[in-house]
Amino acid sequence: MVNPSSQSPHPSARLFYGWIVVGVVALALIAAAGVRSAPGVFLKPVHDDLGWSRADISFAVSVGLVIFGLTAPVSGRLIDSFGPRTVMVAGLLLVGISMVISAFIVQLWQLGAIWGVLSGVGTGIVGSVLGATVANRWFAARRGLITGIFGAATSAGQLIFVPALANLAASFGWRSASVVLGVIAAVLIVPTLILMRNDPADMKLLPFGATAATQVVKSVADPDVMKRALGTPEFWLLAGTFFVCGATSNGLIGTHFISYAADCGIVAVAAAGTLSLMGLFNFAGTIASGWLTDRFDPRKLLAIYYSFRGVSLLLLPFVTSASAQAAFPLGLTVFAMLFGLDYIATVPPTTALVADRFGRKNVGTVYGWVFCAHQIGAALASWLGGLTRDGLGAYTLAFIAAGVIAIAAGACALLIRRAPRLQAIAA
Repeated sequence: MVNPSSQSPHPSARLFYGWIVVGVVALALIAAAGVRSAPGVFLKPVHDDLGWSRADISFAVSVGLVIFGLTAPVSGRLIDSFGPRTVMVAGLLLVGISMVISAFIVQLWQLGAIWGVLSGVGTGIVGSVLGATVANRWFAARRGLITGIFGAATSAGQLIFVPALANLAASFGWRSASVVLGVIAAVLIVPTLILMRNDPADMKLLPFGATAATQVVKSVADPDVMKRALGTPEFWLLAGTFFVCGATSNGLIGTHFISYAADCGIVAVAAAGTLSLMGLFNFAGTIASGWLTDRFDPRKLLAIYYSFRGVSLLLLPFVTSASAQAAFPLGLTVFAMLFGLDYIATVPPTTALVADRFGRKNVGTVYGWVFCAHQIGAALASWLGGLTRDGLGAYTLAFIAAGVIAIAAGACALLIRRAPRLQAIAA
């Protein structure tokens, strides 16, 4: 049995089991990211196959994003009650089922029920809150880095699945690609059952970097934390800025990027490759953001990220117009590289601010609702993006509006009051 008082902050005698947990969770996040990216890849094939408008398909995607967001705080509570292992298995099972049966969609309401409700619940369970909660349960040190790794896993899912799904859809149809994705999600249940553990105490360990002197306690949800959080301007600033994050990333770019590329005369497979490049840069950017969050003021990082994102969105319609019919979409590629650097780099500093302001033991619940705002923003932007394209024949207005609100979010991030770290730990 490990003596808690003697465990070093950086155990070297053997591999800390938390790293294995990180690996298992990362695999689940990769699969969930693949499922969440599928609607953006399948939007045009579904439009061509079934004749539904982009606005109608985008609305179904929006339903999924809203359900994803609403499931996030529920997921935090379920993790507190039943542990990450059980919740992960349930989420992966729902994700696998939703993708397999989506291959048989023939009516629009089915798209909303499967892509929207069923897939939304599954990916909401195996989502950002899971990573944030596991990072805070298993790690007292390097939490920002671990959160960055989980964000990078989401980027890796995009990097892997977007071009793969585009190629599968082009070769065998979007229905077959959905089945493949569902089977992959179901297979990941096996390593989850074998290797996943709920808490360091299950392995007679303390969180990484903790000793008895640090008085790190097991994460237990405060039933009144949301009542306290809702009365603070910090919660609303965090939720508001994350709303903008979701609107400008998953909602607009995640759903409509490939469709916009098609408007520029770029074939779907090439556009998917560009979106995959965005995932590659996001992979690096999110890990770097986690490292920076452990060392610098998260508020300043968020201000930089949102402002940079806003400028890139404002420039997008102008750098891509000259790319039409080009074999190598230079403008779109440059945008993908720049936008990818902070696509979800906002997650580590946002999670850190939630932990600092409301206490690490409450991250699952409070961050769950902050993330819910993220997904509501994503849903709204996904739907409005489709309406803008159908109504005006172009995405230009949507990109400009997104750029403006992103810059505004950067300014708002500086207004968040950061509680002293010792106070937050004691909370």
